Order: sequence, then structure tokens, then C-alpha cells
Amino acid sequence: MNNSSFEEIIQYHFNDKALLNKALTHSSFCREHGLDNRESNERLEFLGDAYLDAITATELYERLKKVGEGKLTRIRASVVCEHSLAEIGRRLDIGRFLNMGRGEENSGGRQRESIVADATEAVIGAIFLDGGYDAARDFVIREFRDTIDKALAGKLFTDYKTQVQEILQQNGTAPEILYILDAEEGPDHDKTFYVHLTCNGQDLGAGSGKSKKEAEQNAAKATLDGGYI
Repeated sequence: MNNSSFEEIIQYHFNDKALLNKALTHSSFCREHGLDNRESNERLEFLGDAYLDAITATELYERLKKVGEGKLTRIRASVVCEHSLAEIGRRLDIGRFLNMGRGEENSGGRQRESIVADATEAVIGAIFLDGGYDAARDFVIREFRDTIDKALAGKLFTDYKTQVQEILQQNGTAPEILYILDAEEGPDHDKTFYVHLTCNGQDLGAGSGKSKKEAEQNAAKATLDGGYI
């Protein structure tokens, strides 16, 4: 795949083309080709996640002068959640450019929400390393502008984990809230994760999903819908 076409889409041209290639390399490709997993986009995803949080937080802080920490946290969570990231990644057609193992591709990996979301974060991390903070900020503000506007209008995906946390902490306490992985099923390219939520050792809702993040959101939703809190 010609990554220069992707550079045109994201309106950023890399000085270090290897960084972009790594951002677009899924771990399944590394497994299939005998490469070290550090050649995948997972480390860049970690970096991109951190800078996306920081850039989004700064943008919200500057735009919402009279809003307190709690609401800022909720809005940021809706902007940077997996669902929102995947929507942006699909708009950028990032799945088409991913280096991916055949098994993952055959199971629909190029459009899988968790993979597209992670790759979007990896691209942010790569842009930061290649062009610095300002380049990463320009990309995030440009591509996430509509998402941020929708979040401010309350029209985005609901972050159930944040809702649960706010309810459990509303009396000023700091309870121990844990999302516990119960099981994983299926091959590496098509796993299902099962998670349950506990608060101070008490079991609450349980959920499943094609990524740990999705399973945790569903466990939080089950906690809210089931009247556990």
C-alpha cells in the first residue's frame, strides 16, 4: 500500500516514513511475518493516547471557561473513547492502509472498532515524534473538531465507565473500582473478552466485547441498567 496516499488524507507528510509505516502496522502482521511485536503500532498507540488526552484537555479548558473539572472530564472521555476514535479512523480510511495479518484481515479486522481506534492513536503518536507537539495538535484539532463540537452539544457516544465512576464517588469517597478480566475466547485475530466490575470487592455488572475497552464499557452499562448502583 502506498502510504503517500494516506499522508494526503491526513494532511501531514512525514519526514521519517518508517514512523508512519510502524503506526500502520498491526501486531497480527508482525506475528505472521516473524517480526518482534515492538515493530507493531502498539508503542505508538500508547504515546498517541497520552498526547490526545493532553491536547483535548487543553482545548476543552480553553473553550469552556466556566466549566468545572467533573464536566471537563466527562466531555474529554467522550471525545477520546474508542468509539469516537474509530469513527475518525474510518473517516480517514485508515483500515485500508494497515499492514495486517491474513487471519485478522479475513475476520474483518480492517473495520474492527478497536483496531481502527488504536491505529488512529498510533498515527497521533507518530506525528508527534516526527513533527513535534504543534504538528500533533494541528492534526488532532483539525480531525477531532466535529467530535469535540458534538461532545460539547451532548451528542456523542455515552461513556458508561465515567458515569459509573461519578456515581460511586459522588459522596466524596474514593472506592476501589476494578474491571476484572474473567476470560478470553477465540483466536488472536478474533477474540471476545469477558469482564465484570467490582466496587470495594462487591460484584456489579458484567459485559463482553471484541476488545477489553468495549467489554469494560458494557460491564459499566450493565451496572447502570441493572440497578446495581
